[in-house]
Amino acid sequence: MSTPAHDPLTDPHPDPLSRERSHLAESRAALRAMREDVESLDISDVTANWVNAEVLARQMEERIKALADLSDTPLFFGRLDYLHAPGADQAEGAYGERFYIGRRHVHDHDGDPMVIDWRAPVSQPFYRASKKDPMDVALRRRFGYTRGDITAYEDEHLSDPADSSGAARTSKLLQQEIERPRVGPMRDIVATIQPEQDEIVRSGLGGTVCVQGGPGTGKTAVGLHRVAYLLYAHRERLARTGTLVIGPNRSFLHYIEQVLPALGELTVQQATVDDLVARDVDIRATDDAPAAVVKGDARMAEVLRRAVYAHVTPPTEPVVVVRGSRRWRVPAYELEDIVRELLDRGIRYGAAREALPQRIAHAVLVQMERAGEAPDDRVQDSVARNAAVKAAVKQVWPPVDPAKLVLRLLTDADFLAEHAAGILDEDEQKTVLWAKPVRSVKAARWSAADAVLIDETTDLVQRTHSLGHVVLDEAQDLSPMQYRAVGRRCTTGSATVLGDLAQGTTPWATRSWAEALSHLGKTDGVIEELTAGFRVPTDVITYASRLLPHIAPGLTPVASVRENPGLFALRPVTDTAEVVAACEELLRNEGSTGLIAADARVPELAAALTAAGIGHLAPGEETTAETRLTLVPASLAKGLEYDYVVLDEPQAVVDGEPDERTGLRRLYVALTRAVSGLIVTHTAPLPTQLA
Repeated sequence: MSTPAHDPLTDPHPDPLSRERSHLAESRAALRAMREDVESLDISDVTANWVNAEVLARQMEERIKALADLSDTPLFFGRLDYLHAPGADQAEGAYGERFYIGRRHVHDHDGDPMVIDWRAPVSQPFYRASKKDPMDVALRRRFGYTRGDITAYEDEHLSDPADSSGAARTSKLLQQEIERPRVGPMRDIVATIQPEQDEIVRSGLGGTVCVQGGPGTGKTAVGLHRVAYLLYAHRERLARTGTLVIGPNRSFLHYIEQVLPALGELTVQQATVDDLVARDVDIRATDDAPAAVVKGDARMAEVLRRAVYAHVTPPTEPVVVVRGSRRWRVPAYELEDIVRELLDRGIRYGAAREALPQRIAHAVLVQMERAGEAPDDRVQDSVARNAAVKAAVKQVWPPVDPAKLVLRLLTDADFLAEHAAGILDEDEQKTVLWAKPVRSVKAARWSAADAVLIDETTDLVQRTHSLGHVVLDEAQDLSPMQYRAVGRRCTTGSATVLGDLAQGTTPWATRSWAEALSHLGKTDGVIEELTAGFRVPTDVITYASRLLPHIAPGLTPVASVRENPGLFALRPVTDTAEVVAACEELLRNEGSTGLIAADARVPELAAALTAAGIGHLAPGEETTAETRLTLVPASLAKGLEYDYVVLDEPQAVVDGEPDERTGLRRLYVALTRAVSGLIVTHTAPLPTQLA
């Protein structure tokens, strides 16, 4: 609940706002001192060699960056006053019974905390305590800021049964923070995390979580904050195993790249799926939809497995090893038993190939021991390197080049038919075959789907390195084979999968999260759904939700919790000049503006904006005070947000996709990018599904 800002009955200080400002100043001074302490450390004589020195220097540099005080970012955003002092095992320390909650831990020169990290256990009630369950909190205070300075505060007396004033009201400061205009990259939401979001953020490292969330529910922010929380709770483990955020494209990654550094986390890597799989080949081609669908089908994994292990040839000749005056003979039937045993174990092709010479050598050593000799491990290694053994291994278990194998499958109809028999029908095989022969791997024009096939084959030969945790955003657009590629990166770790089935805009878009988790190799993953919309205005999300019965039947519509209904207008126009005028109208407001249009219309609109003297950016480019308009092709709009949006020609957005359902999903994405207001301009009739 809210109480008056200067109620002398609820705060013993004559000027509480001044006292809070004083604490902010003292906390900033303490943070500055912490940074100076690190900068003054002399590490010249504390390492044994230059490698350790480089590692330590890099760690020191990252620590200094993490202690930066961003002048326009509040150092703390809340305060908790407990009824009783929390136990020593519950907190980072105690500032009496009062805790200031912020983006990072700050302590004074005595080591006493002045700001508690939002991820610490003692901070959890800031997000979850309520009048019904106060969690031993007497008072929760939220702070309002203007350019980094405290300008207001708002109190909730959670443990006072007699105080019921404002119990039904939503926090005004919380609403203001959620609706604050945004210019530039995505920002963190540590001040506004809701209870249902906090449960996901603080879920354990051992489990995989899949978050279904409609537009504006904060699923991306929740995923990023979960990474930050896991790094806090399991820092040493994740420092060894690594963390990775996977996004749909570079524009999206650029948009979110400042969130984790703002929370003091600088070591998380970012990549697209294409970045992960295109390690040895260049992606220079684009498949048509039918070919991409077949290549992305999970059945291709079995086709590749067959093609790889088809290289194993049953031995027909014995291996004869000559050592000195003795000849040791391993018969063909014994070699066949060794090969069959390796195949039955199901280990990777390359690992089995490396094990085969040792198995043959062991068979020779058994004969030596029976003859009265006493060979040791050095003798076994020597036999494994014998020319006869090497020749046998090369013939029975030859090396496999993943790219060459995939190239042969895509260009050799007979080879594909042999290994796809009973898996792909003839039409599907013809769909994926290349029309023209290719001389070499380097000369091939690989597509993104081809690169995933090569990655799958590479993993069949040699195990892919697994990370400790992977965040996969906009996951609904991945093919089953792409899910497998991501799953290989966290076989021994966990994942956070984020997406919205209604925003799937590829022909192979995810049909269910249970199916997606199966392809990812995380069938025990927990599926959570976020349905409260914090950033899309009520009128906008209500209008966009008219499409849900046509694009994702059964999915729960997002319910906006914002008090401001937002600007929403449907505006018939006659030419691009009126579209430009709508942009000019919205640019009079504070914040960012996006002009979203079908890809084919972007050049015409770009020319119209330039002719009108309106500067504009491409997605991913950072807005400035002078240039706040971004021209966004509909294909790149997913995941991006703008305070105000002009959506040009909805029917053209639908028509720009290969089928109507995909087009309507693309339109749903475009309609839900606005945070404060949306103007829909159109010359053609609107899609009937919006009627």
